[in-house]
Amino acid sequence: MRNKKILLSIILMLILILSGCSNTKSLSKQLVLKNAYESKTITWGVKADTKLFGLTDVKDGKQKGFDIDMAKLITKKILGKTGKAKFVTVTSQSRIPLLKNGNIDAIIATMSNTPERAKIVDFSNSYFDAGQSLLVPENSTIKSTKDLSGKTVLGVVGSNSVQNIKIAAPKAKVLQLQDYAQTMTALKSKQGDALTTDNGILYGMAVENKGYKVVGGTFTKEPYSIAVNKGQKDFLKETNKAIKEIEKSGEYNKLIKKWFGDVPGFNYKELYR
Repeated sequence: MRNKKILLSIILMLILILSGCSNTKSLSKQLVLKNAYESKTITWGVKADTKLFGLTDVKDGKQKGFDIDMAKLITKKILGKTGKAKFVTVTSQSRIPLLKNGNIDAIIATMSNTPERAKIVDFSNSYFDAGQSLLVPENSTIKSTKDLSGKTVLGVVGSNSVQNIKIAAPKAKVLQLQDYAQTMTALKSKQGDALTTDNGILYGMAVENKGYKVVGGTFTKEPYSIAVNKGQKDFLKETNKAIKEIEKSGEYNKLIKKWFGDVPGFNYKELYR
């Protein structure tokens, strides 16, 4: 009898502990904006392997790119001049779990706003109007998705572009790798005939790797948006307000010109707002 009482006591204690943890986690999720105001910091999930958007500079170890600069501007708009943007490196497959677990406050990592993802996270207004395209060697005969039948197309695990290419070129073979660095290496070693993702990312890869070009125009619309956890309406509202202010002030156009103005074949004027 005594052992049963002890066992019941242990079970009750575990229930209370787990309940407390759940309530704390739920409470923390509700207070993201408040916590940001108190700490004067917003923690952003960003890429570290995507040239022009989020790439680690080997000279100083800092992440740099369009997404990074946008995150800094949005942070200042929301928290004021003393506001600090903290960056955590994410990948296409880790970014949503890190957000849901509370490791980051928001994702700004070349993330397309899709209906499937919108069931899990909330998205801000678009901050970059991207579209999926193809990267191929300069001597390739591939000009569009129509030329991919029987070809091997490289993509990143967890990226929406993998699903899109299966629809656009159903007769193509798809090889998924962990990140863009691996897909580029695979393209160079001829493990694939083309690499697919959003055109903004591909232009960065073309700049970084001579002998490759972006072809096919854009066969999808892939607007990049900032992702936040569900239930963060106040934080989302302030984020959208900040994006609008950045566009209205002309700061947005300066960033577009800074990061894309010198990219061969990239018409940055189309992105002016």
